Amino acid sequence: MTSPHVAIPLTNAVRRALRSVSDERAAMDLLFLEAWERQPLPGAAAALRVGQIRRANPELAAEVRAEIAGARGAGSAAR
Repeated sequence: MTSPHVAIPLTNAVRRALRSVSDERAAMDLLFLEAWERQPLPGAAAALRVGQIRRANPELAAEVRAEIAGARGAGSAAR
């Protein structure tokens, strides 16, 4: 990826998926999905985009949601 605005993936699921992606737009979609699962953005455009990504990658979307939910659960258990 050559974008100066490269995000670092936080989930293992997205890290694994990025290894097999050579298209920068596809990589940006995966990072968007992960960011959305952490903190959803308002607006129809963002919701439509994440819906398309989820439909194209249902297993990955489920893995990302599960990882983030697990991290949230571990964080609240530590308090």
